[in-house]
Amino acid sequence: MSYIGKTPTPAPLTSSDITDGIITTTKIADANVTNPKLTSGSQQNFRNIIINGDMSLAQRGTSVSGITNTSGDTFVSDRFCWTENGSMTSTFTMSQVTDVPAGQGFAKSLKVDCTATDTPATNERIRIETRFEGQNLQYLKKGTANAESWTLSFWVKSSKTGTYIVNFLDEDNARMVSKAYTINSANTWEKKTMTLAPDTTDPFDNDNAHSLTVAFILSAGSSLQSGSLADVWQDYANANYAAGQVNFADSTDNNIYITGVQLEAGTTASDFEFLPFDVNRQRCYRYYRTLVPLNTENTGFSMGFYTANNNGRFAMHLENPMRTTPTLDIVTGTDYFKIFTAGGGDDELNSFSIMANSTERFVIANNTSQASGTGGQAGYVQSSSNSAYLGLEAEL
Repeated sequence: MSYIGKTPTPAPLTSSDITDGIITTTKIADANVTNPKLTSGSQQNFRNIIINGDMSLAQRGTSVSGITNTSGDTFVSDRFCWTENGSMTSTFTMSQVTDVPAGQGFAKSLKVDCTATDTPATNERIRIETRFEGQNLQYLKKGTANAESWTLSFWVKSSKTGTYIVNFLDEDNARMVSKAYTINSANTWEKKTMTLAPDTTDPFDNDNAHSLTVAFILSAGSSLQSGSLADVWQDYANANYAAGQVNFADSTDNNIYITGVQLEAGTTASDFEFLPFDVNRQRCYRYYRTLVPLNTENTGFSMGFYTANNNGRFAMHLENPMRTTPTLDIVTGTDYFKIFTAGGGDDELNSFSIMANSTERFVIANNTSQASGTGGQAGYVQSSSNSAYLGLEAEL
């Protein structure tokens, strides 16, 4: 029979054409073929709401000492900041270290050392915070009848045992939950897990602003501990904020380590979601990006030009847009920066200020006080001092 110009019709399969044992209903179920939509557990990518929960990225540097009430938000590990309310005289050192729970896959942790003591008064508090945009939280369905439970898990080690509090604060609606955990054994890595019941009251705003704070409390004054711990979602009340919290600032022997922080929808804690380093870094770049680290003299970071005599600028396109138009985080000083042009290096750039026509994708910074170049010249910009530092900041 000739098949020229025709497509032959294949013969139907029979039971003898299928090799027994290759495919079974058990294997189909295991592979989730019948329901390929990813749901929860290990199959769901980006289930961890926390960014940099393994403390692997520390763009600003690996240690900061002398942190106290005047320090403001202080970062070492990206997305986790030390912050204080009040006027406590205690001081701390925060650092990224390699002390981690054995066999769990972590390489870094965030460490806080108490270096000077104090007792918090009334509403004074010290905490490590991580913060979130409302538009990244919409799938939790907070404020609806279908609101999800949340589960937080993390590894912690401290020389000071006792009760510690994690506070979850809905910044849009002034609602909170506070959950207690216990450090049982000094200087021992312990995994902690806590689950929050759904909140059907008040949704998060769907925007890029600050909607949620997760705070690891270290110290809290008497007015923040005078009530009953806010174990379920409720309107914010000072008295219920941190009932039972130990004072981590009561001894210079105190230290605490945290890593493996994961917040996810549901009532169970899944294994920590490790992301590739480059993916983690890109997520952190949305909030902060170091252009010139400390102790890196002669680090180039942008193209530069002179719009007029003595008016030097740099401009750069950001391949990863930031959360909003950034501000400059800059350490300045005499001859800290220079623009290399065809006419030679101009090392009289002491500082820069960001310009109003910058955006989250395109940054323009200006220098008019020290520049001595000629209008129309162009080149590249670099640091010219080990003390120079430059970063772009769009933190919550």
